[in-house]
Amino acid sequence: MMELRVRHLPVVTEQNRLVGLLSEEMLLDAESPATLVETLLGVEPIAISAGTHVFDVTKVMMDHDLTLVPVLDENGIYKGIVRRHDLFERFARMLATQESGAIVALEVAQRDLSLSQIIYLIEQNDTKVLSLSTETHDDVVGVTIKLNIRDATRIRHILEHNGYRVVAAFGEEEDAEDLLDRVQEFMRYLEA
Repeated sequence: MMELRVRHLPVVTEQNRLVGLLSEEMLLDAESPATLVETLLGVEPIAISAGTHVFDVTKVMMDHDLTLVPVLDENGIYKGIVRRHDLFERFARMLATQESGAIVALEVAQRDLSLSQIIYLIEQNDTKVLSLSTETHDDVVGVTIKLNIRDATRIRHILEHNGYRVVAAFGEEEDAEDLLDRVQEFMRYLEA
């Protein structure tokens, strides 16, 4: 467990059948070092199929507070594990974190949210959306957008002009002059 940096390990038979998930807590609560693993295991083990979508894998991990989840094939044969770290890497790729580009964060009332309109406004200005994610808090949806451009100033203005509340915009090559320009633009906005 220490080697893999996980708090759980699958327990399988010689025929590669999953019989349980062993947790760090189970080991620490064992009566003695001589306790057999099979006596520590609980009921039906939690597992996913090889075709499970990454979102559903994440839900299973979060619902059961797991650091990994076993993967079974269509015949119930153990095939391996998915670790939280694996999911993190997958989400990083899905969110285009390795790609060059600016990030814009919006807050929109849930009743006013139209992702298609937001994407349309961006893409009508010769900019591509590399990734988009949403997060809901009460009746407000936070929208984070990764763009294929380095400077989001123009896109930020277009979104604001169309009634969207831009809470943050990050470019890749910001310098002191860019920051000064943004402060001046913000001051003009406040004065208007």
